[in-house]
Amino acid sequence: MTSPTDLIPAPRAIEGPMRCGVPLDKGTTLWAGPGTGTTERWLRSTLGPALGLPLRPGSKDARDSVRLCVDDSLEPEAYKLSVIANWGVEIRGGDAAGVFWGAQTLRQLLGPEAFRKAPVRPDIERGIPHQIIEDAPRFRWRGLMLDVSRHFMPKDGVLRYLDLMAAHKLNVFHFHLTDDQGWRIEIERYPRLTEVGSWRARTKFGHRASPLWEEKPHGGYYTQDDIREIVAYAAERHITVVPEIDVPGHSQAAIAAYPELGNTDVIDTTSLSVWDTWGISENVLAPTDNTLRFYEGVFEELLELFPGEFIHVGGDECLKDQWRASPTAQARIGELGVGDEDGLQAWFIGHFDRWLTARGRRLIGWDEILEGGLAPGAAVSSWRGYAGGVTAARAGHDVVMCPEQQVYLDHRQHEGADEPVPIGYVRTLEDVYRFEPVPPELTPAQAAHVLGTQANLWTEVMEDHARVDYQAFPRLSAFAEVAWSDLPAPAERDFADFERRMTRHYERLDALGVSYRPPTGPLPWQQRPGVLGRPIEGAPPNR
Repeated sequence: MTSPTDLIPAPRAIEGPMRCGVPLDKGTTLWAGPGTGTTERWLRSTLGPALGLPLRPGSKDARDSVRLCVDDSLEPEAYKLSVIANWGVEIRGGDAAGVFWGAQTLRQLLGPEAFRKAPVRPDIERGIPHQIIEDAPRFRWRGLMLDVSRHFMPKDGVLRYLDLMAAHKLNVFHFHLTDDQGWRIEIERYPRLTEVGSWRARTKFGHRASPLWEEKPHGGYYTQDDIREIVAYAAERHITVVPEIDVPGHSQAAIAAYPELGNTDVIDTTSLSVWDTWGISENVLAPTDNTLRFYEGVFEELLELFPGEFIHVGGDECLKDQWRASPTAQARIGELGVGDEDGLQAWFIGHFDRWLTARGRRLIGWDEILEGGLAPGAAVSSWRGYAGGVTAARAGHDVVMCPEQQVYLDHRQHEGADEPVPIGYVRTLEDVYRFEPVPPELTPAQAAHVLGTQANLWTEVMEDHARVDYQAFPRLSAFAEVAWSDLPAPAERDFADFERRMTRHYERLDALGVSYRPPTGPLPWQQRPGVLGRPIEGAPPNR
């Protein structure tokens, strides 16, 4: 059994625990009130099998039962978990999501064995001490971005990450589906996007300066039914999926499939293939009506698959060299009166902002979309530090804070020479725990535009799920507490207590089969000796 003081993320308030409590056994029943169906199904399909508990339907008044109900006196996503001796367990949520998050806390209270797929000690007597936990999230956007373009993650791996997110009360899955190195989603009207764009002939192994190559094809994509399954699976766990289709840069895979999308008056786009190395490709979309119509077709199919509020359009790292050399692009700048190539990109992004708004959705993009002006309804993912988010919030735009120097989990976790393929600044577990999403220079009104925060996993040097696990955990556990809990200022946070709680949480991650980085350093099979990375020395800029 787990003490409530071992919970991650930390809850707002705990009363108890006391020695007496509520037993859980094969006779324990489950009553689910209106609006709690997702939690009812999850308890029976996940928690019950882990502990050998049938959780059969029972009455609301049954003694020592588990009860679920929605209580609209609580705020959205908030919950109250009551374990009352001689009565039972009750999870009240401000909405269906709140009930579900309360069930995640209940799972932690039941110990690491509750995180397994089947009971390892089915005959042990179980119980939960008498206690009351009240909790609510700090932010409405608690996100994880997963890049499946650089290295494809099969569908089952994506579903597994949705389960890991749910266990940490993360609720937005930013699905990076397209880039220079691969197009990962079926678009029925444009079959070559996956026939050609979803695979590359070989792959750089390590940082782009590495001399090593994996000399075999790499690829994969999700069918539209795969996407429907992922979205539905996420929704059952109160996770919203935000798809990203990157425009107008990071588009070489699309141009390789449909060469007319590129700047054909500058290069022979028919000679391009899906990119096999890392970095920023100079091959970007042509600013033509044909390109706009093509991507409108892509987004039309996307809207049928992803019902959420936001669609991410990328907009980052769009090199303008080809536009400067293109008579077509230069003529377009003059025709539109947008001044220069930055203005042309702003026009491109603005077109899709208006297009999505007309269909009841909202555009979100990386902070480069601020350059050249931004449409009123657009939101910003602030990745190049805090500055883009500050600028956007002051201009009245909603912001998701995900500064590279703080929460890019592809960056290395330690300065040691045995860190596998070390990239970027050192970002330790403590560094992530002390990350503060809201810049102090924002006024309260401006800070209200900070929807929340997000950790990003770029997979250039993560060739399989074990490498993704190593980079993500345990830092994603610290990030989850930053996103959920009402923590004090960074310098005042009790990292020693978090480390103490992580001792128990590592047991949960073990039960889930997560290949995390141990506190003592990488295990022998987690190392990548001789594979070149790109470490950056010193402390990262905090701006």
